[in-house]
Amino acid sequence: MKIDLTGQVAIVTGAGAGLGASHALALAQRGARVVVNDLNADNAQQVCAQIERMGAQAMPHAADVSSFEQVEDMVAQANARWGKVDIVVNNAGVLRDRTFAKMDLADFRLVLEVHLMGSVHCSKAVWDGMRERGYGRIVFTTSSSGLYGNFGQANYSAAKMGLVGLMQTLALEGERYDIRVNALAPSAATAMTNGLYPAEALAGLGPELVSPGIVALVGPNAPTRRILLAGAGCFEQANITMTRGVCLGDGADVADELAERLDDVADRDGDMIPASGGVQYEYEVERALAARSPTTATQ
Repeated sequence: MKIDLTGQVAIVTGAGAGLGASHALALAQRGARVVVNDLNADNAQQVCAQIERMGAQAMPHAADVSSFEQVEDMVAQANARWGKVDIVVNNAGVLRDRTFAKMDLADFRLVLEVHLMGSVHCSKAVWDGMRERGYGRIVFTTSSSGLYGNFGQANYSAAKMGLVGLMQTLALEGERYDIRVNALAPSAATAMTNGLYPAEALAGLGPELVSPGIVALVGPNAPTRRILLAGAGCFEQANITMTRGVCLGDGADVADELAERLDDVADRDGDMIPASGGVQYEYEVERALAARSPTTATQ
């Protein structure tokens, strides 16, 4: 079944160029009306013009996502024109790469404000409306730098992994209202990657090869709580799992035994994806009680 977004209203942040522009165009091709957000008003207007030439509807907005007041104005204008917001694609971002030793804390805060708090602002501004209507789709743009780390990107990595935690909780809180929340980790050649990699390494990494992932994550039958990786037309899923681990009790030498058995703790045979953070506590209490029971002790 083809994904049909006819009649839906989407906000795409950082959509004046690169991935954001590609996402906006992909959603419009599926029938969505799109708010094209970008600090560069001219770029946003150009993307809107492209969408309108396709026969779809779009409006530009130059909100700085780090300002909740500006984001609220953007959502208010979308509501005034189209009556709702169904989809938010949090794509806006900046880079301030340096090693942690040389990084200015102002640059650390800036990256957190744009990536993490910008996504919080956009999601918060639409959350009540989505709950009232019983429908919503939100995508956070995470990164392999957050999931796995990357030299010289402590600020970016922290922000991007923070978005994964936000996604996990909002997916749980939004489930009863059919608000589905996912994360996308893209690999694409954009202005943000200029100078970071040689041109030959970026060949074949067009933003348009990532945007199908966005469409799949915001459709009527979209999943929720997925971390989708995308690049060069290829798609993977990252999972945050919990190993079965070992139960060592409360003896005086537990730390020493644990140090010797960390490889056993890390053994991924039978690892699980917890349904929520509480699963860890339940699992560990259950194992501790089982270890202390007389039946277990005699086996």
